[in-house]
Amino acid sequence: MQIADLKFLVAENDPFQRNWLVAALTQIGAQHILEVEDGESALSVLSEPDCSIDISLIEIDLPGMDGMELIRHISKVEKRHAVIVVSSLDQALLFSVETMSKAYGVELLGTIGKPVTPETLHEKIAGLEQMTRVSRTYSSLPALTFEHLRAGIDADEFLPLFQPKIDLATRQVVGVEAFARWQHPKFGLLLPSRFIPVFEAALGMSLLTAVIVAKSAAACLEWRRQGFMLTVSINISPSVLAIQDFAEQIIAYVSELDVPAACFIFEVTEASTVTDGPHFLENLTRLRMHGFGVSVDDYGIGKSSLQQLLRIPFSELKIDRSLVSGAAQNPTLELVLSSSLAICNKLDRQSVAVGIETKHDWDFLVKLGCTFAQGFYIAKPMDSAALPVWIQEWMLFF
Repeated sequence: MQIADLKFLVAENDPFQRNWLVAALTQIGAQHILEVEDGESALSVLSEPDCSIDISLIEIDLPGMDGMELIRHISKVEKRHAVIVVSSLDQALLFSVETMSKAYGVELLGTIGKPVTPETLHEKIAGLEQMTRVSRTYSSLPALTFEHLRAGIDADEFLPLFQPKIDLATRQVVGVEAFARWQHPKFGLLLPSRFIPVFEAALGMSLLTAVIVAKSAAACLEWRRQGFMLTVSINISPSVLAIQDFAEQIIAYVSELDVPAACFIFEVTEASTVTDGPHFLENLTRLRMHGFGVSVDDYGIGKSSLQQLLRIPFSELKIDRSLVSGAAQNPTLELVLSSSLAICNKLDRQSVAVGIETKHDWDFLVKLGCTFAQGFYIAKPMDSAALPVWIQEWMLFF
């Protein structure tokens, strides 16, 4: 996707700032730019039936209908397009605006503080290609039913991909996280967002869990045979943990393998920690008693209190990417991130930062004393056969 082919809307009331944004867009190759000076005019353009705007650049402090109200209305506009928020508001307020935009379901490419540079604009606009590619792929898929998924299970089409987890102090590869994928014969590799909701609605997550656990265990055995002693983290749905004998099934299964229980870490989301289900807590406690790891995933986006969190016998806290990416440049995120790491240190738990995307993120987490890290800056998820080769290459440089 070429920037020259995209159509931009700049909503900025200050003439100097508006001209600056237009000049920055032009400098990176934009050729189709429409300018407005208030929110009402912007909404009028975006509400037209034949609107072809791809990206809107919106100042929050607009006269009349301000940028926040405009974003709320944009979320209801039939034709979807992407938004970049541009403002001189402080980082704490920009973070709140970003969170609000995502809550409204707006396709937000990011927020940019003033003064805007062409380089920063180009970086944010680059996110549109990934967003468009995923949207185009999924819009071509038919509605999936549990029968489709069950057929995929029977045909052995579901598999885990593995993303490396790095010890930030030693830079050694210590483990991986398993991500479920569906290698669909017609539509290619499908992400969990396409099939997990269908499994959950049909109360069929135990089928997928069994496949991912078995294939992850087989991969772990093969890596150990090659000399790579890695842990494998596997996401477990609350509906699976509600099965009375889930832990007993796992314990019995792993006991037949030549792999220590400590090699397996079972992840539960922070949101699920608020459950009062007795089987949920019993299964997690039983797993910990038998040496398995338990990780609280997506920490920082749920609504659990510290008291609710402490009910879970967790050995590891995985800090969500929303608190990690860009924290080095955002004082608000830095405060929340450092507080989360302090909780881990006080409780003698390990910490994992998810979503490391830049060297700035890496260096910042090292400075704060985070235990482990994973993210695209390190590596994307890969198949089990590719991992040993990747580890050897990583060791050459680190």
